[in-house]
Amino acid sequence: MQKTIHISEGVTRMPQWRMNAPVNIDICDGEHIAIVGDNGSGKTMLTDILIGRHPLLMNDVEYDFRPSTKALAADNIKYITFRDSYGGDNDHAYYLQQRWNQHDIDESTPTTGQLLESAFLQTGADTDERRKMQSHLYALFGLKPLLNQYIILLSSGELRKFQLTRALFSEPRILILDNPFIGLDATTREQLRQLLRMLINDRPLQLILILAKQDDMPDIITHVIEVKDMVAGEKTPIATYLEKRPPLPNHVLDAEREQQILSLPERNDDYAAEEVVKMHNVSIRYGSRTILKDLNWTVRNGERWALSGANGSGKSTLLSLVCADNTQSYACDITLFGHQRGSGETIWDIKKHIGYVSPEMHRAYKKNLPAIRIVASGLKDSVGLYVKPSGDDYKICRRWMHIFGLDGMEDRNFLSLSSGEQRLVLLARAFVKDPELLILDEPLHGLDDRRRRMVKDIIETFCHRRNKTLMMVTHYEEELPACITHRIKLP
Repeated sequence: MQKTIHISEGVTRMPQWRMNAPVNIDICDGEHIAIVGDNGSGKTMLTDILIGRHPLLMNDVEYDFRPSTKALAADNIKYITFRDSYGGDNDHAYYLQQRWNQHDIDESTPTTGQLLESAFLQTGADTDERRKMQSHLYALFGLKPLLNQYIILLSSGELRKFQLTRALFSEPRILILDNPFIGLDATTREQLRQLLRMLINDRPLQLILILAKQDDMPDIITHVIEVKDMVAGEKTPIATYLEKRPPLPNHVLDAEREQQILSLPERNDDYAAEEVVKMHNVSIRYGSRTILKDLNWTVRNGERWALSGANGSGKSTLLSLVCADNTQSYACDITLFGHQRGSGETIWDIKKHIGYVSPEMHRAYKKNLPAIRIVASGLKDSVGLYVKPSGDDYKICRRWMHIFGLDGMEDRNFLSLSSGEQRLVLLARAFVKDPELLILDEPLHGLDDRRRRMVKDIIETFCHRRNKTLMMVTHYEEELPACITHRIKLP
């Protein structure tokens, strides 16, 4: 049988890129692989070896891309990483509020359509057949209304659609997708499953999916490679793997960490306002695109809200108004904690009472600081850390890192962590000041199944306390904690 990828006793030349055991893998023509494992287990490291990013000591990776006539591995393998879903190479100057502040965007910033057209022309001839493929992909992912939008302003779900479309233009022999379903609403996730099935039936394309959330595993997967403690397991048929897969416990957070949350003292400076958020006839427009129209919404103390809606419906925009990251918020009739926006209460006074995490925050956080300093920045509401924390501050940070299972990672640099570990650090940052209002925009992105359950437990436990209000966005119904009391769906 044709082996498209063959590795025998693979050990990387550089020690920092090595797995804890030599890699032995054969991926054969017609097989579609899921690489699974816990956060930090080595899934990305293994993938980098598969694509030849990390040279091996003795035996090089062997490829057989037939029937492709392209010689280079880079031309036959397309790899969309987790980080790509937050932007990629074109947003090196991106900052947290930039998506909402169009006047700050440089004129050289490309639009979605310009980038896609450039990728289309670079990856093949400009033929009628390829133009039909281009049009089909645009329609499938709903990209036509986004073509004139700046790439830097797209939501995480819209960016995911953009990256998938651009990769498919090159008609790769092997397509590797890191958590391809994150950030996509339910309709688009199903469309993507159908598209992937159509692609593998239509052309000699192999898929390798790196999955943290294993329930996302589509039925086109034939084999699973599980990575544990930096060791790549044997390639296992999907039916065998699913049969042996242990069930996930209904509760993961242990009693000691649960009690740590419940026993936190009440804040002396809480607003304890009856109405935490009140919006009256709020509308947001960007050029000709209306995101929110005449929205009236009141969130009362102790309520836990779930926000839902399709990609681009305005969920993150709505939350950016609450956090005052959106400059249009100052022209809107918004009251926070009983204070009318613009009545004298500074945004920094307000932010002291809000804990926040979002795809935009993950995208903006490129500070390669020790993880504990990233957590500590939540005490100062800054991206990065510009004021040295006190000993008591670090004690609080260590407590929250322990609650989120980050023991031993305090001094590890943020950018050296896996994407899932980074997300846990940012979650600890959101909780570290024990906020009155917790705003969680797709907080479980990139987390493995057990850690997803753990974070749900933490949210539920946290919200049992007095003066705690929650707003949470997710595209997965099962991600919502049991404490949800109210819902709002944006059209």
